[in-house]
Amino acid sequence: MKDRSVKRVYKRDSSIIFRKTHENFGGLSNMASGYPIELSGVYIRTSEALYQACRYPHLPDVQRAIISQNSPMTGKMKSKLYRNNTREDWENIRVQIMKWCLRVKLAQNWIKFGTLLESTLEYPIVEESHKDDFWGAKPIDENELVGINVLGRLLMELREEYLKFKNTHDYVLKAPSIDNFYLLGSKVETIYSKENEHEYNRNHKIEICFQMNTFHGKVGESKRVTSSPSSTSGSMS
Repeated sequence: MKDRSVKRVYKRDSSIIFRKTHENFGGLSNMASGYPIELSGVYIRTSEALYQACRYPHLPDVQRAIISQNSPMTGKMKSKLYRNNTREDWENIRVQIMKWCLRVKLAQNWIKFGTLLESTLEYPIVEESHKDDFWGAKPIDENELVGINVLGRLLMELREEYLKFKNTHDYVLKAPSIDNFYLLGSKVETIYSKENEHEYNRNHKIEICFQMNTFHGKVGESKRVTSSPSSTSGSMS
C-alpha cells in the first residue's frame, strides 16, 4: 500500500461520514450487523470478526473464540487477549486482509451492501474516530477531519468495483495470495456471490483481480497532509 504516512483533510459537508452502526451509513462499518458471512460452512456475523480471526491462522481455537462472540466488539476484545500471538507478518498484510474482508462482505451481501455503497454517490467515504487516524480520520473542528482513512479509501475502491460489476451474475472472489491463510484449520476457498450463486456459469465467470498494495478509489476533494509514520498507528490495527 502506498502513501501509508499521508493524511488527508475531509469536510463533513462534502463527505460521507460514518461512526456508529445505527446511524446513517453505519452499514459501512465492519462492526455493522446484518451483513453475515459464511466461509466453508462457518457462519461469521461481521467483517470485523473475520478480520480479527485472520490474525491467528495458526490458532484455530482462538479464531473460533473470536467468531463465536455475539457482538463484533466482544470478538475484538477476545482477539486482544492473544495479540502477542498475532502472525508475524501482520503489519505488512493487514491492509491486504482488510481489503479482502470488505470484498467478502460485498460478495455475500451483494444487493444490500452494494446498494449502500452506491448510495454514497461519488463522495469521499470517511470513518470518524477519535482515536484512530490510520483506518479512519479524527475530527479537528466541527467541519473537518484529518486522517489516512485507509478503511474509507478501501470502501471507495470497492464502490467503484461494485458499480463496474453490479449487473453481472458472476462475481468470483479468490483468496489473497498470502502464506498460511487458514480459517479453523482449512485453507480459505474461492467465494461466489451468495445472492447470485445459483446463476453462476463457469464458462462466463468474472474474476475480480486485486492490486492489494495500491489505492485506485477517488478521494473527492480531500487535501493531502504529510505526517510521520509514527503517527499512523490506529486502534483498529
